[in-house]
Amino acid sequence: MRVRRSISRRSGIKLALSTVWAGCLRAGESSPNEPGHEAAQVLDLTHKIPPRTRQALTGSQFAESVSNLDRRRREDAILGQVLAGNVPGFLRKLVPVKLSYEPPVGRTLGATIFVMPDYLAIGSDGNFLRIPMNLHTATAIADRFNFVLPTKKMVDAIYSRSSCRFTPQPLPAGPQMTSTGYYRLHNAMIETQSQARAFPLGGLVSGHKKDVVLTNRLSRNPGRIAIYGWHRRPGEPIQPLSTVHGAGYADYSHGIRLIAGMAMVEGGLHSVHDILRDSLFAVVLSDEGAIRASFGS
Repeated sequence: MRVRRSISRRSGIKLALSTVWAGCLRAGESSPNEPGHEAAQVLDLTHKIPPRTRQALTGSQFAESVSNLDRRRREDAILGQVLAGNVPGFLRKLVPVKLSYEPPVGRTLGATIFVMPDYLAIGSDGNFLRIPMNLHTATAIADRFNFVLPTKKMVDAIYSRSSCRFTPQPLPAGPQMTSTGYYRLHNAMIETQSQARAFPLGGLVSGHKKDVVLTNRLSRNPGRIAIYGWHRRPGEPIQPLSTVHGAGYADYSHGIRLIAGMAMVEGGLHSVHDILRDSLFAVVLSDEGAIRASFGS
């Protein structure tokens, strides 16, 4: 098929799908050609995230433990907790989101990405803290777990397909924006809105944070962090794409939405990294075309 040959030839995406399926499917689950195979794969795309232990801190306990730390030490604590698997169970149930590109001539190209239903958080299903973090921490986590940060086009698609949309709730600007107190306050505001609207835990939600994203602007502005989103409605983000802050910056409004490192293209799993680097197919996942910025920290 033309699209597969082009991707494989241009960026080396492996097409040994039988090997991929064998690694993804579990005993008793459906085969790639049977209904439900997509769900079977999604279950295993989070397998690199360690299980959460019974002794792990809740979101409230973690917030208390870092309340008096400086920003560098807080980032170290965030990294340690997440890499140890202190992540709510509902975030491990990825949601498929379809994206497409319709060229002027020829057939529409499409891909399905698998996304965390909410922003990365620390704690349990019953007590978790959506945790902002700087680019170094976010990319270290994504790399370890075989995830990537979203592109601007992915953020728009996730918002459009979200089953539940929050109304953005900005807090007053100032130095307190980077404080743990603001992290906790904003998280509490989100939870209040979620409960008032009866949003189900694990449903695909958007509108409550800005996304840290991948963009070619990072190649032109090294040492920066890129943020985008916080939509009021489709096509109306509060935050246009920006690289105004340094890579070490994080504030309460930032969210880390992790995207599985493998996407579905024409019935097979392919590396999102490779798709985004492909000059032909990247337009499916990126409105900038191929992403040349580094994916790592």
